[in-house]
Amino acid sequence: MADLKVMDSTNWLRRLSLKHLQTLISLAELGSLSVTARATSTSQPALSKWLKELEDSIGSPLFERLPRGLKPTAHGDVLLTHARRALNEMGRAQSSLAALHDHSSEQVILGVTPPTAAAIVPQAIARFLQVRPQAKVDIWESSMSLLLEKLEQGAIDIVIGGLDNYEPSERVRSELLYPETTQIIVRSKHPLLRKRKAVAWEDLYQYPWLVWPLGTAVRSKLDLALSKAGRPPLPYRIESSSLTANLALIEDSDMLGAVSGRLSVYFSEHAAISPLPFSLDADSSVGLYWLAGQKAPPVTLEMMDCLRQAARVPRRKGGN
Repeated sequence: MADLKVMDSTNWLRRLSLKHLQTLISLAELGSLSVTARATSTSQPALSKWLKELEDSIGSPLFERLPRGLKPTAHGDVLLTHARRALNEMGRAQSSLAALHDHSSEQVILGVTPPTAAAIVPQAIARFLQVRPQAKVDIWESSMSLLLEKLEQGAIDIVIGGLDNYEPSERVRSELLYPETTQIIVRSKHPLLRKRKAVAWEDLYQYPWLVWPLGTAVRSKLDLALSKAGRPPLPYRIESSSLTANLALIEDSDMLGAVSGRLSVYFSEHAAISPLPFSLDADSSVGLYWLAGQKAPPVTLEMMDCLRQAARVPRRKGGN
């Protein structure tokens, strides 16, 4: 890497190139000077000297030198956050310029949680593509914590997910899209669906459960419902965050599981799944998240409006 050069304290920021930013990120992710040197095609002494001079110019160490490798300091974390954001923004700029060159539309990147992926996103995208038939949409499915992190880094344009456990951030704005229920689902020929009397809490303990991992929105709502009812933990045998696996397991067994209300309706339309007639008393809310402090491009604003419209139309069995 020929451009790892000395930077004085007055212009270190102006002289940081995109390659420098990528080198900092590599140091944080690989945690090793030697490994990063090989990955960036430079020598370890040159990389070590460059990092030391950068830290001297900034006036604070960016990494702790530990026996097991490098660990970002508080100053390092701040610079890394901005480095990732800058690289993501330049990547998006490259894509936008390429789209203009090819006379194609711009791209929107959506971050979704598993419960929202099939709830309103398909309807919103259908609306969006009617308005912008040449647009491109990328969907990233993950946990809320990771999605919000990627949103702040500029890697995602919009996030759709639960509002309940969200901690406000100066860089992120949010709004309520729709209230949500939590529903127990079972296979369509489950014994509990043939029960003549109303399903009671005692009935739920007679069958094995499949639950979402701790920290997920559905698991939190299920645990809250148990707490409100003064009930002990459910007899679960499988803990899974895979929506596809969860659906298949419930379809092929007598296990019970919990999902969001809209997802329950979607499952009952497209699989041998039925909602159990039992109220968990565990309502939640789903929201829209976007990055504050900057003007969103028209294509992103259009997608946000389509998500709002889709949220206003409750999904009902047999159609939207």
